[in-house]
Amino acid sequence: MNRSILTLSATVLILGFATPAQAVPRPHTLFSENTVLQRGKTVPVWGTGRDGEKITVSIAGKTASTTAKGGEWRVNLPALKAGGPYTLTLAGDSTVEIKNVLVGEVWICSGQSNMEWSVNASANPDQVAAGAADPQLRLFSVPRLTAATPQRTVTGNWVECMPETVRPFSAVAYHFGKELRKKLGVPVGLIKTAWGGTVAEAWTAAEVLNARENELGLQAIYRRQAMQYPVQLVNYQAAQRRWEQDAARARAAGQPVPPAPRAPADPRGTNNPNRPAVLYNAMIAPLIPYAIRGAIWYQGESNASRAHQYHSLFPAMVQNWRKEWGQGEFPFLLVQLAPFMAITEQPADSAWAELREAQRQSTLTIRRVGMAVITDVGEQNDIHPKQKEPVGVRLALEARRIAYGEEIESRGPTFEKLEIDGRRAIVHFKNALGGLVVKGDKLTGFTVAGEDGRWFNADAVVQADRVFVTSPSVRNPVAVRFGWANFPVVNLWNLADLPASPFRTDSFPLSTAPKP
Repeated sequence: MNRSILTLSATVLILGFATPAQAVPRPHTLFSENTVLQRGKTVPVWGTGRDGEKITVSIAGKTASTTAKGGEWRVNLPALKAGGPYTLTLAGDSTVEIKNVLVGEVWICSGQSNMEWSVNASANPDQVAAGAADPQLRLFSVPRLTAATPQRTVTGNWVECMPETVRPFSAVAYHFGKELRKKLGVPVGLIKTAWGGTVAEAWTAAEVLNARENELGLQAIYRRQAMQYPVQLVNYQAAQRRWEQDAARARAAGQPVPPAPRAPADPRGTNNPNRPAVLYNAMIAPLIPYAIRGAIWYQGESNASRAHQYHSLFPAMVQNWRKEWGQGEFPFLLVQLAPFMAITEQPADSAWAELREAQRQSTLTIRRVGMAVITDVGEQNDIHPKQKEPVGVRLALEARRIAYGEEIESRGPTFEKLEIDGRRAIVHFKNALGGLVVKGDKLTGFTVAGEDGRWFNADAVVQADRVFVTSPSVRNPVAVRFGWANFPVVNLWNLADLPASPFRTDSFPLSTAPKP
C-alpha cells in the first residue's frame, strides 16, 4: 500500500498531538513546523500511533525506529549538528513531514511574572520589536494551565522570531536568546513556561515535596491557608459589596471607578496556580523529555515571606527537573531578585534580602547553577522593572561560561571570606581580577555587627580585591552584610562591568526562619 504524505502545520496541533484526518503517527506538539531540536545530544521524539505500527523518524541523515505500544511511541535520534532548515519525517502507516526544522540550542524559560513579562510591557518595546526579526530564533509559549496530576500533552506552536511574534513573548527570554544567537551563531529555541505570582512549590513535583515534608513543612502551611480561606471569602464578599456601592457613586459623579477587590484563590482547588505541584504537572511535565541545553529561571518574589524555606525548596525543584528530564546536570540559571520597595536609611530585617541570600547560596551548593545579579535595574514602586535587556544579557553570560565552557567573566564580585583585624572587618572577593570598582564617590551598602547581632551602617573602602569595613558603633566586628535591604543601594562592581551580589557573612537567625 502506498503511503500518503502529509505536511504537518501548527493549525492541526490540538491537546499536544497532531490530529490529521487520517491515521498517521501523531507527534507531540513540540515537534511542529518551526521546531528547534537540540544539537549535540540524543534527541527523543515521541507521540501516539496505532498499536503495532512501526514508526521510523528521520532528519538530516539520522534515523531511528520503534513500534507503537499502548497507543504511544518514542525514538531517540542520534546527536545532530547545528543547521537547517530540515524536514523531520515520521513514517508509519502514513508519512508526516514536519518542515522548517532547525537544529541548535534549546532553553526552557520559566518562573513567575518577571519571566512572563512581555516585550510589549518592557522598556523600548517598539525599538526592541523593530530589531527582532530573526528566523533562526524560534519561540514556543506554553499556555497557563494547572493540573492535579502530571500531563503528557500541551497546546502551542513554534514561531519564528519576528516583530509581531516577539511582542507578547517574554522580554527576559528574548534578550537571552538574542544574545546567544549573536555569540554562538547557531539557531536558538526558547520555550517559555511561566505564570505571574506563582510559588516555587507549584513548579515542583508532588512526590518530591512529599519526600521533603519534614524539611519544608508545606502541608502545614497549606492546611492553615485552607482554614483561613472561608474567612477570606467572607471578607472579600463584604469588600465586593462596598466596592459596588463606591463604583456606583463614582460613575454617578463622573469620577474614575476604584479598582475592584481581588477574590482570594481557594487553596484546595487545582485551578489555584499556587497549589503545590499543579504547574509542574501542567506546564513542565508535558515538556519532558524534550532535548534541551538548560533552563533560565526568574522567580522568588512569591516565596520571599518564606525565604528561609527557599534554601531547601529551590534545590529540590532543580534536582526534580534534572532527574525527570534525564539529561544530567543541565545548566540552571537564575535571576536574583531586583531591588523593590522603599529605600531605607538604617539596617533592618528584609525578607527580600533573605531570599536573595538563598539564591546566592544555591550557586554554591548546587552544581552548574548560575545567577544574574540585577541590583542596578530595580524600581521602588514597581515589582516588574522595565529594564529586561540587562537581565537577559547577564543570563547569557552565565550560559556562555557554564553551558558552553567559555573562559569569560560572567559574574560580579563574589564574597570569598571575612577577615577580622581589630576594629576592621576585611571582606575578600572573588571575580575581581584587576581590582574592584566603585561607581560613585563613596562605596555604599555595607553594614557591620558585633556579637550582639546589632547592625550598623559602615564605612567601606576598596583596596584591590578587598573591602575594609568599619563603624564607630562596633568596636569588635564579627559579621558583615552587603546590600541587605528590600531595595539595596549598592555600587560595587568589577572590571567586567558586573555588579556584586548582596551577601551576608553571619549565621544569625533570619526573620523568615520558623520560630521555635
